[in-house]
Amino acid sequence: MGRLVCSKAGSGGFIEPGGTMAEVRASMSGTVWKVLVKPGDVVEAGQDVVILESMKMEIPVTAETGGTVVEICKGEGEFVQDEETLVRLEP
Repeated sequence: MGRLVCSKAGSGGFIEPGGTMAEVRASMSGTVWKVLVKPGDVVEAGQDVVILESMKMEIPVTAETGGTVVEICKGEGEFVQDEETLVRLEP
């Protein structure tokens, strides 16, 4: 499963939860198979936001906190590395 990492927008570094922007990041390398949200969508904690494909398996990436989608960083068909940002949320 993907994990959520909170960081201040534009900082590129990690901070404790409660920052101004939350990022849902890939937990492994793979191809974005399906993006399940769009900018403006409100997501809840535990909701799948992206499905990655790796080694012929589908891996859901889940938001660990709720918020509003402000940016989709990787589109369907794009290859991502471990820890790359997939979706940005505004808490």
